[in-house]
Amino acid sequence: MSNISFTIATVCYNAADTIERTLHSVGAQEYPFVEHLIIDGASKDATLNHLHLWEKQQEEMPTSHKLVVVSEPDKGLYDAMNKALRLATGDYVLFLNAGDCFHSPTTLSDIARSIQSAQYPDSQLPAVLYGDTDLVDDAGRFLRHRRLSPPEQLRWQDFRQGMLVCHQAFFVRTDLGREINYDLSYRFSADYDWCLRIMQRAEALALPLHNTHLVVADYLAEGMTTRNHRASLKERFHIMKRYFGTSKTIAQHVWFVVRALLKR
Repeated sequence: MSNISFTIATVCYNAADTIERTLHSVGAQEYPFVEHLIIDGASKDATLNHLHLWEKQQEEMPTSHKLVVVSEPDKGLYDAMNKALRLATGDYVLFLNAGDCFHSPTTLSDIARSIQSAQYPDSQLPAVLYGDTDLVDDAGRFLRHRRLSPPEQLRWQDFRQGMLVCHQAFFVRTDLGREINYDLSYRFSADYDWCLRIMQRAEALALPLHNTHLVVADYLAEGMTTRNHRASLKERFHIMKRYFGTSKTIAQHVWFVVRALLKR
């Protein structure tokens, strides 16, 4: 198996307060075959200043990592993510938001070793690599493990219980990602829909989903979906009905309510 390469895609807009944390985290990865793709929506704050300074530092201290910065207007988060899928050159693509970080400088090296030790043939490289996530505050301090955790062997049907794998811990083979774009009709939950379609496509192609058994990322507790919680839930309900049917979706949401009450 040849060396596996990763594209880490960071989609941002006016992220001057958080982008450096992510740049440093990706830059600190020991693994050499890394492309960091920044898709900026023509930020009006100091985001681009930070990015240009980082580019200059890379020129002065050459690294095997590749940094690509694209800054131009877009039609929103998921439009920018589709752009990232078109531009990504790695074997796998992962979306890491501004402010999110890898859990460890060895995360990508550990993932690459995990794939190699599984001895997949080149024609059967996993469609998805997945792991766990921790939540951190604005200062990067650990808050808690994410409430939802991935099962030992993930199937698309498992997402009936919610998004069991966080988007920041869901690596997708780039060729599949280009084939299956984000649905722009969803404003807040297109990532949930995209992950489901990726896993369904993997099942159709008999491609494995690989559990890395790692905490992949530390992500900020406050994100766009959190800020728009009610609208996100409505979209998520619509998506679940589409994949799992109305009765199962209603039953699952009754359980969500009961679970929430039991935890009080």
